Amino acid sequence: MKITKYIHSCLLFEKDGFKLLFDPGKFSFAEGLVKPDTFVDINAVIITHNHPDHLDTDNLRKIIELSQATIYTNAEVSQELEEAGLESIIVEEGEMTLGHFLLQVINVKHEPLLDSPAPDMQAYVIDRIVLHPVDSFDEKLNEYQGIPLLILPIMAPFTTELAVAGFADRIKPKEVMPVHDGYAKPFFLKQRYENYTEHFEKNNIKFYSAGEPGDAVVISQE
Repeated sequence: MKITKYIHSCLLFEKDGFKLLFDPGKFSFAEGLVKPDTFVDINAVIITHNHPDHLDTDNLRKIIELSQATIYTNAEVSQELEEAGLESIIVEEGEMTLGHFLLQVINVKHEPLLDSPAPDMQAYVIDRIVLHPVDSFDEKLNEYQGIPLLILPIMAPFTTELAVAGFADRIKPKEVMPVHDGYAKPFFLKQRYENYTEHFEKNNIKFYSAGEPGDAVVISQE
């Protein structure tokens, strides 16, 4: 399985020719480094919740026009997409198969934000080897302790460096891929990556520096 990051929380999962795109949000397209035609050959899109850094309706429409991919999301997002003229399939908590991927859908709480209602949001476990908590450090994710790869949100208005490291220390993955860091300038991101690398090495956890569009991780399912 190959996982490629396209700025912030936009991730492309590839396996056996099937391409599954997560959360192409506004930050990914803000500077023109990533464009909708980057995803011309995807098969499916998952939108985890309706925050603009995870959902960019205008660029999503262009992606769907180019790729003819199917959108999967929750009922709250689906209603917004319908109002924007986009069709989607509503997913519920539980296990589902999408192309060559086995997905465990988990209803989780978005971490609190200032003066902002919590959206409906789902975390995902992909092929039982990747935990994608999205914007949640929910206690129910403790069930996946020891998972091979954790997708880790490392920057946000809702968190601190201590909370981020504490969540990953709690999950105890073998490897960490950072996301949710499109806010940062390169010099600051480099410093954060160095901090996390040093911290996780103490617990024999590999931290991937993935700050450039197209940075990827390949993980074995053996």
